Amino acid sequence: MERVKDFIRQYRLLFQITLPIFLLGKWFHKVLLRIRGTAPFYKNLRKYNKLNKRATFKRLRGWDYRIKTDWYEQAGSVNAYFWQDLWAARLINQKNPRRHYDIGSRIDGFIANLATHRDNIVLLDIRPFDYNIPGVEFFQTDATTLDGIDNESVESISALCSIEHFGLGRYGDPIDPEACFKAMNSIVRVLAPGGDAYIAVPIGWEHLEYNAHRIFYANTIVEAFKPLKLVEFSATDGNGIEYDVEIHKYDNERYNRGGRFGLFHFAKLEVTD
Repeated sequence: MERVKDFIRQYRLLFQITLPIFLLGKWFHKVLLRIRGTAPFYKNLRKYNKLNKRATFKRLRGWDYRIKTDWYEQAGSVNAYFWQDLWAARLINQKNPRRHYDIGSRIDGFIANLATHRDNIVLLDIRPFDYNIPGVEFFQTDATTLDGIDNESVESISALCSIEHFGLGRYGDPIDPEACFKAMNSIVRVLAPGGDAYIAVPIGWEHLEYNAHRIFYANTIVEAFKPLKLVEFSATDGNGIEYDVEIHKYDNERYNRGGRFGLFHFAKLEVTD
């Protein structure tokens, strides 16, 4: 047992040393790109000034952005949030529920995806939301209780990378180590028979990274959502979606810093006589 503890200590120390070096390297790389991009920036500026004939679009000193790195980058970026949002939005649009509830997912990502096809979305969050989005309602509530929502009244609900934060105080919520599990129980309570729940959380070696998030064993989520049926367990680390993953595959993955998401589709079975 002591050998195992020593091994963990050594790798923890290695990670603590290499992470700052990695971050410094990324910063230094950006600095080099800015230096490299200085000459093209001024070359393009001179060419623009020579070719431009429109008085309203001449270069104005003091208004430059001085962007010097974009031409060295790809057309865009795709990360785990992108794949998570795409995964859930496709499933929900295929099921086409009469109304869909969401707990704390990204409004500028997942909700935007849904709202392009639906006008029956209800946002649930402990924080206020002072914007009006067509087809989207907002209901301020604590996800650990979901007060105001009746038992077995929700046909479709999602919580994409939100549950892992609950109870850590990060969003002004009360400190409660059990908050995430209370939220899971509340989702089970409000989900109607025949309804679907779409859940995403960081997975890997189970531990807390205070006050950012928890990382869960995938099976912890499956057990917490019983008696719901697990329809699908997939995963993403930003490099596409890995479908139908073995439930314990990433239990020993350490130091991913919450970058691998487990994608869980649960269903509440209808009671038959």
